[in-house]
Order: sequence, then structure tokens, then C-alpha cells
Amino acid sequence: MSNKQAVQSVETTLEQIIAIAEKLPDEVVRYKPAEDKWSVLEVLCHLEEALPYWLEEIQRVVAAPGSEWGRGLTHEGRLQAVAEANSRSLDDVLPKLGAVKRLIRETLTSISEEALQQQAPSRNPRFGTKPLQFIVDHLLVEHAATHLAQINRNIHQYNESHSTQK
Repeated sequence: MSNKQAVQSVETTLEQIIAIAEKLPDEVVRYKPAEDKWSVLEVLCHLEEALPYWLEEIQRVVAAPGSEWGRGLTHEGRLQAVAEANSRSLDDVLPKLGAVKRLIRETLTSISEEALQQQAPSRNPRFGTKPLQFIVDHLLVEHAATHLAQINRNIHQYNESHSTQK
């Protein structure tokens, strides 16, 4: 996927996420389908933290070719973003997601397609050594799309659980 396509894909996905979330009542935004599942608000806070994190990783490896990239599921910033979600509101989070959309465009359009072909080792042994394009394709584009699907699934599960209670 080209930078232009990646930018368009993530922008479109974030626009869809924002459009869906801004119409949701607070009880749906904070609904957790299960104890080990994230609420819509937790997903939004995660995206607000994660997408800039991956952009920074790309920029850092472009500046220092061959350096390690990535993080695990227990990364402090990742966990903190989700843990603090309940103290936040859509009015706080959604404008920041809009700013992330702009950051993605600015960052990815400033990096050449050639630079994204650089190979670098991941800190996560599951990924091994990959071109930076892998981060764009999987940790930006697919990641955002996966969370859009998760948000839609949460809304569906909320509606299902509340329609059977009536």
C-alpha cells in the first residue's frame, strides 16, 4: 500500500470512528461487553495513544536505520491510555483523534516510500525483522480498521443486551 493510500485509509477509518462515537450516549460509550473487553471509550483512548506511538516509531527508525521498533502488550503508555479512559469524555477524546488524523497525514507524507522499505528488527519476537511498511500496513491501517470493527461490535452487543432486558 502506498503512503497516499495508507493515509486515506486511516483518515477514512478515523472519520468513521469519530462519526459513530459522537452520536453515542454515554452509557454505550462506557459499556464493556465483558470484563476482559474494552469499552468504546477505552478503544478511542487506545487509538489516541497508539497511532502516534507507531508514527514516532517509524520516524525514529527512519532517523536511525536498523534500530529496534515496537512494544509489547504490557507497554506502560498503552496500558495507561486504557486505564485512564473512565476519567475522560468524548468531548475530550474525539478532538484529539481528529488531531491524530492530521498527524498521520503530516508524518506519512513526509516519509518516502523508499524509507518505508528499510528493514528493522522488532522488539516483539513474533514480528521478527520487517520493513517499516509493515508498521504502516498492520499497526496503523489494519489496527484502526480492527478497532472500528470492535466499536461496531460493542454497539451491537450493547443493543442486544438491552433489547432482551425489555
